[in-house]
Amino acid sequence: MSSFTPFTFLHLNDHHIGTPRSYRFRPAVKRRWAAIKRRLAEVEADLLLIGGDLTRDGDTHEYEYQLAQEDLETLPFPVHVIPGNMEVGNKHTDRDGPGADRNDVALNMTSHRLRLFASYFGPINWTFVHKEVRFTGFYAAVAGSGLREEERFWRFRERLPELPRGRHHVAMMHYWLYIDSLDEPNWDISRREEYLLWYFGLDEPHRSRIAEALKAAGADVLFCGHVHTGRPVEVVDGMRVYKTPAAGNTAQLTDRWPEVETRQGFQRCEVTETGIDVTFVPGADPCEEFDGYGPGGHPKLSDRDYSLAREQPPLAPDPWPVG
Repeated sequence: MSSFTPFTFLHLNDHHIGTPRSYRFRPAVKRRWAAIKRRLAEVEADLLLIGGDLTRDGDTHEYEYQLAQEDLETLPFPVHVIPGNMEVGNKHTDRDGPGADRNDVALNMTSHRLRLFASYFGPINWTFVHKEVRFTGFYAAVAGSGLREEERFWRFRERLPELPRGRHHVAMMHYWLYIDSLDEPNWDISRREEYLLWYFGLDEPHRSRIAEALKAAGADVLFCGHVHTGRPVEVVDGMRVYKTPAAGNTAQLTDRWPEVETRQGFQRCEVTETGIDVTFVPGADPCEEFDGYGPGGHPKLSDRDYSLAREQPPLAPDPWPVG
């Protein structure tokens, strides 16, 4: 007789906690996330996976790490987190995007920020087994960065297939593994019509190397966030790929595909003897934007006006090194 016990786990990404002490703030995102948190707490779940972008500007304000950590402590189950680009910086590039206002090279992630994130939320790559299911989280955007964390990342990926197998293997990353297909070309950061596709996905050869490692490790579910827009589940070499909506922020690239999920919410995952059933649960308060201020995107530090802050004292960019 099998001793397996069915259980529930949850997944979400991109709830983007901000603060009115900053140069920009969107109270609608905070309100949507508060409603989603209430709905999360109604579920008897064993654990919650969070796929990055807990913060609005955690890459420049450690204060937002503190806010996010305190916020997660109010949830009634263990939480397992990976960073997003809004915490540690973007995937690396040696070119800026189109337009005089782009500063993509300056947005490259740093070892300092990765270490700082880990000091609050734990390792940026982790794996464990819970009730015969292996759970794995990683920040794949370090691939191609040349940072010390990249070497550790590849060692971690190569070790996964050697670890004991579970009944299932659930993996989680922040960036989309690919935009339209695993064999698509690399998108060109300098072309305006391709910039966002470059920004949201991973490049070759890293994309294929990650996919091969996941296949070798027996991953049968992969969650990806970052775009804030949900897509129908896709199957790649037997692995179900879920590109999931945001848990607070607004959807992006919505005109690219005919089928998209633009509502905010989370994934409820029921683990049974026969598989994992994933259901999207929309938030209870999909409010429109209201009373926000400050620029979107990734404004340069020189373009950030902290006098806009509606709560005192206003923040200032962290004085730590960028390396």
